[in-house]
Amino acid sequence: MTTAVTGIARHAVRIRFLGDFELTVNGAPVRRWRAGKARGLFQYLVIHRGQTLTRDRLYEALWPGSDGAAGDSSLKVAAHALRRVLDAHPDGPGESGIRLHYRDFGYALDIADLWSDVDRFQELAHTGLRAAASGDRPLARERLRSAVALYHGEFLRGERADWVAEHREYLRSLALRALDVLRADAAEREDFPDLIEVCRRTLGIDRHHEETYRALMTAHGVRGEHACVRRWYELCARRLRDDLAVAPSRETDRLLHAMLPARTAAVPQRTVPVTAAALPGLRPRAVRRARPDGRAVALGLVAPTARLRAGPPPPTAAPGLVPPARTQ
Repeated sequence: MTTAVTGIARHAVRIRFLGDFELTVNGAPVRRWRAGKARGLFQYLVIHRGQTLTRDRLYEALWPGSDGAAGDSSLKVAAHALRRVLDAHPDGPGESGIRLHYRDFGYALDIADLWSDVDRFQELAHTGLRAAASGDRPLARERLRSAVALYHGEFLRGERADWVAEHREYLRSLALRALDVLRADAAEREDFPDLIEVCRRTLGIDRHHEETYRALMTAHGVRGEHACVRRWYELCARRLRDDLAVAPSRETDRLLHAMLPARTAAVPQRTVPVTAAALPGLRPRAVRRARPDGRAVALGLVAPTARLRAGPPPPTAAPGLVPPARTQ
């Protein structure tokens, strides 16, 4: 991936949020944080940089459940530790280009020269999706591939704050949307290796993405690789069942039948036996057994017990013959 596409070169401050968090200032990584919330404060301010965030908002995001009362100094301690870590005190900002300001009962962060994987990922993804919508497939392919290459993992992996979870889901959805477009493009070009790679990346983000399993089933099915079709179906069904307690969609089941010969495409039935107890207001009808013909029993033609058990057989006649009339 070229730096022209990723835009990572020649920046004083570089931050990676996707996967493991990493901050580099003037080429040196920042590894030691002086207070537990100093790093969380910095991460939140970077994502919302250019804004003045009030004390109440910062307490809600970083110390949920705390009312941020006047006697609570958690935010002040974290901000002081952050200034020391980054050498960003307003009276002596140093050479990092990072400045933390306190103004109007809140904090704001300024970074003079910043590269962020989240910013670049969103820029590339949105540009690629707009290109795809306008029909510029080569540009869409280039931008979306570059965006996916930057997606090294979920946003701030391992962090559990609500604001992190919300932003994580948004970025995850954007990555999946980019992969959807790339998958459709690879299928249309019949580029099997590219399609497989896009599907692999998709399942690495969402292991329950049923449309991706269907794409893999189709790709192998058109090549006559029936065993692969069934294995992808079974993996999809197992993950959906074990993780989400649901079955594959009917569309996925129909695709399995279409891709495999009839004798090998058995899918567990979804039908449920219907009983009288399951239908309110209905009772099962009693079956009336016919009584045996006394004369037939007397002549030894039908045993009484067999007749009672099986009932009278329906009258039949050989072709071209008329059965004899019954005598009185």
